[in-house]
Amino acid sequence: QVRLVESGGGLVQPGSSLRLSCVASGIDVSAWIMNWYRQAPGKERELVAGFTDVGTINYQQSVWGRFTMSRDNNKDTVYLQMNNLTPEDTAIYFCNAVRSTLGNYWGQGTQVTVSS
Repeated sequence: QVRLVESGGGLVQPGSSLRLSCVASGIDVSAWIMNWYRQAPGKERELVAGFTDVGTINYQQSVWGRFTMSRDNNKDTVYLQMNNLTPEDTAIYFCNAVRSTLGNYWGQGTQVTVSS
């Protein structure tokens, strides 16, 4: 059974940092395409950052230079380091794991609120 569990969200002031974690069970994160998505109130879910099939990482333009995605294969965990947060980053952040015919899985999400 595949399970993705996010943590690390919270309420922070603009300019602050947070690090989100996604612990995976039932899969090897090094063999799956791991992504971070977010969904703001009233908006569609959007891709924030994700690994490609060759191991590079793509970022949404609005977070480029502020967010860093990483992966610890030994812990089956992916991270999203978020710096210089702005109110526009307020959203529920979701971890996603995709592998062609094997499945597409989502975590329950973690709330990030950036407000003064």
